Amino acid sequence: MPPAKKRKTEPEEKAEMTQQENDMADSTTEQSVTDSKEEPSVTEAAPATMSSTSPISSAPENTQPETSAVAQSSATPSTSTSATDSAAAKARERAERFRALQARAKSSSQQNLKEATKESQRLQSDPSQLTALGRRHAIASHKLLKADIEDAGGDFERKRAWDWTVEESERWDKRMKKKEAHRDDTAFRDYNQQAEKSYKRQLRNMGGPDLEKYTREKLAAIEKAAAAGTLEIVETEDGEMIAIDKDGTFFSTADSTQFAQHKPDKAAVDRLVADMRKAEEASLKKRRERMADNGDDADVTYINEKNKQFNQKLGRFYNKYTAEIRDSFERGTMV
Repeated sequence: MPPAKKRKTEPEEKAEMTQQENDMADSTTEQSVTDSKEEPSVTEAAPATMSSTSPISSAPENTQPETSAVAQSSATPSTSTSATDSAAAKARERAERFRALQARAKSSSQQNLKEATKESQRLQSDPSQLTALGRRHAIASHKLLKADIEDAGGDFERKRAWDWTVEESERWDKRMKKKEAHRDDTAFRDYNQQAEKSYKRQLRNMGGPDLEKYTREKLAAIEKAAAAGTLEIVETEDGEMIAIDKDGTFFSTADSTQFAQHKPDKAAVDRLVADMRKAEEASLKKRRERMADNGDDADVTYINEKNKQFNQKLGRFYNKYTAEIRDSFERGTMV
């Protein structure tokens, strides 16, 4: 049989109950001190004093932990109120931030929808049709204004000229004259006119002269000639600087060959190569287009246009007899 349980005496039971109450009071005191961040009270020393007494004398002193618990319970409402206020403030701040984020998201979605609608409308519309519509509207407005002024007995050209200055009118007339001349030059007349057009186009593509580079090279040449002694720089009474060529080698004459010693920079050479390649590509493109229009995608069997027409005439009459022979020659089976 298991050993009998040891029974506790009455003083031991009282001492155990007192110890449990002291432990509960300690935990309550520590929690209140942590929340309110205050100095510990004198009542915290009561558990140590009571634990050092005998079990018989601990019963009369049970009122001290109850007093400490009452004191802590009186301080708890203020601490809980401050904690509740801080929590409410944080909740309000979170709510305000959430509302701001919601408003920002709503405005962003509305802006995105508006931009998407504009993009869809732009893709659905044809730019060429819009341009043609604007041109027709301008022509109709011009005709309507002209009809109104003529019905009123006024001069339309005089009325319209009031909106422009003399310089603007001259520039417009010059532009129209140049446009008409360019329209007349589009058709091919002769090879000289075509070469002139190509030359002018190349000049336009070259751009303007580099005056800074020219001035820099000129000053370098003058300094070099002055250092060599072939050029003398004299200052006049008016303060003007004059360069005097002593042996006639600095300034160009009919017998000068200094232009042959000029070496262009790499950028100019690259530009020349690019222009030549561009002209060659344009020529090949036109040739391919011309051959595609004439149906000459196959091998070229003619030397000029007249020979081509003669070969086509022969083919119309004799291709049905010579087709097999030509195919055999191409296959290499003809002996």
